[in-house]
Parts: sequence; C-alpha cells; structure tokens
Amino acid sequence: MMKNVLPLSLPLLLLILLQCTKTLAQAQSPAPAGPTNITKILEKAGGFTTFIRLLQLTQTSDRINTQLRKSSGGLTIFAPSDAAFSALKTGTLNSLTDQQKVSLVLFHILPTFLTLPQFQTVSNPVRTQAGDTGPFLFPLNVTTSGSQVNITTGINKASVAGTVYSDNQLAVYQVDNVLLPLNIFGPQPPAPAPGPKPKKPAADGSPVAARSGVPVSSAVTLGGAVHAVVAALGGVAYFAAFYL
Repeated sequence: MMKNVLPLSLPLLLLILLQCTKTLAQAQSPAPAGPTNITKILEKAGGFTTFIRLLQLTQTSDRINTQLRKSSGGLTIFAPSDAAFSALKTGTLNSLTDQQKVSLVLFHILPTFLTLPQFQTVSNPVRTQAGDTGPFLFPLNVTTSGSQVNITTGINKASVAGTVYSDNQLAVYQVDNVLLPLNIFGPQPPAPAPGPKPKKPAADGSPVAARSGVPVSSAVTLGGAVHAVVAALGGVAYFAAFYL
C-alpha cells in the first residue's frame, strides 16, 4: 500500500512547495535593482502617473536620485495618487508657472527620513524642501491619531493612505490629496503701506524766477538794469528829436 501512496503524494508536495515560493516572492516586492530611483519606485507601485510627470518635468526626480546617491541624509516623500490629482479643479496644474510647479513638488518632500511612528514626535510647522514655513509661505503641519498620519497646509488636508517604499534612507508615503501650499494657492500678503510723499520745494514768491531758475535777488537787479537802459534810450531819442 505504501508504494502506491508515495508516487501520488510527491507531485502534490512539489506543487504546494512551488506555490509557497511564489507567494513569498510576491510578498517581498523588492525595490528595482540598482541605485535608488524615485521614478522606478513609483512606476513599480502604480497609480502615480501625474506625480511622476511632475517630478520629471521639474527635474526634481534627478535631484532626488543624486542626493540619495551622494548624501548620507534621507528624504521623505508624500506622493499624491492619480486619484488625488483628478480631484483638483480642472486646469489647476496648467495655470501654474514653471517655478510654481517646482515649489508644488518640493512641498511634498521633507529633507529627513521619517518612519510613520516618528511623525508622532515632529515639531510643527514641518519644513519641506519648498522653503520657509512662515506666514503666506510653505507651512506644513502634521498630526497623528494612533497609526493615522494627517497633514494640513492651511489650504487643505490630506492623510497618509499607505507606505509605497521605505528603507533606511528614503520613505515614500501615498497621500489621498495633493498638498496645496499657501504661497501658491492662498491669499497673498497685503501690499506694504506707501511711503511718505516727497516734499515740494518751498515757494520763493517770484513766479518769473521760479520759471527761469534765476535767484530772486538776481531777477530784481536784472529788472532794474533793463528799466535803466530803456530810460536812457528814451532820453537819447528825446534829445535827437529836439535838435532835429
């Protein structure tokens, strides 16, 4: 009886072993071979076509890859899904200048590597690669509730929907909304108050002098000389007429 059972059990055992090996390989989902490449990571995950296009258009993807290769510092990236971009008002991205597109992408990147538990201890406002966190600029606030990470920008809110990729240097988290910075989408700061108007030059009481640029004393002297010449010429004419 044993000789009949063994031949039937061996193929079944091999099939089970093959299936377990395949399942284990799928669960690990290793990162693309070679140096860390943010574009390939997002392409492998799927669903980030618009964000990938922005990363490439602004050349931010190249800078990310270069920084990860040459620096020991890490990065954290909030990656909006295609569904998050689709939720934006039609024409939002097309209305941005090239510089605004760069700032929008950099607003989704933190200059340090953070695991999900580390978000519980960060200090707000969190600084991004976009720049200053002051009013009307690029403030970003992070709050946590258990394992949930929530983000506010002053314009909208987003939540971390899952981990796309994480090692000891780079963390990529999917977010359910595009993070909209105040500097681009918020009200602009009020214009500075106008300075004091320049004072007008003091009036000198002489319209003729003011128009000609001649000092008042000079104008008076010149006027007296003209009258003297006219009087002299009048006297000459009188004597000439008398003797003739």
